[in-house]
Amino acid sequence: MPPPADTPALSMQGVKKRFRAADGRDVEILRGIDLSLPRGAYAVVTGPSGSGKTTFLMVAGLLLPPDAGTFLFDGRDVSTLPDRDRTALRKTAVGTVFQKFCLVPGRSALANVELRFRYLGTPAAEARRKSLAALDRVGLAHKARQPAHLLSAGEMQRVAIARAIAHPPTLLLADEPTGNLDPDTAARTMDLFADLNRAGTTLLLVTHHPAWNAPSSALRLTLRDGTLSP
Repeated sequence: MPPPADTPALSMQGVKKRFRAADGRDVEILRGIDLSLPRGAYAVVTGPSGSGKTTFLMVAGLLLPPDAGTFLFDGRDVSTLPDRDRTALRKTAVGTVFQKFCLVPGRSALANVELRFRYLGTPAAEARRKSLAALDRVGLAHKARQPAHLLSAGEMQRVAIARAIAHPPTLLLADEPTGNLDPDTAARTMDLFADLNRAGTTLLLVTHHPAWNAPSSALRLTLRDGTLSP
């Protein structure tokens, strides 16, 4: 049975994350994150380098478990979920757009998007159909056969977005999505995110740049010294 419609996309209370430094010390990166992100929200988290943004995104995207606190993902407590179960949930429910795109250079745009389905057991014909539809949604259907390394930075970014949304995620995460783009391409990328959000996708964008053209309705938060504030 699906959770009630008013269940947040994710809810964190007192979430902490620490890492072991080279000198053997435990360094606390996240010091108690409190956040309730409604379904269909557009949230922008800004903060300086070293503030814990990438770690926060990795915890929110189920790539890392929290060390303390409570984390509900679409109403499900994932705070102490085993790695295998967390990975299975991430594959079906989370789409991630990485800062460095993470495309396979020698493969076509279409083949890179199809990677989204590799571990989902999706029949090949269905995976191809959905991947082509995702490329069309980001305006790159005509580049489906183009090798990734021959695409422009903006096109690679759109392929990365297509891969993230080809299997519709509950939550779409983007890590510094405009950091490697020229201003015009960055603006078009932000417009694309806004379109996806208007279509119902919950979006969490993390950046150290002000999200200058995010929707006025976006939830704007600041991460500094491991804590999140409005």
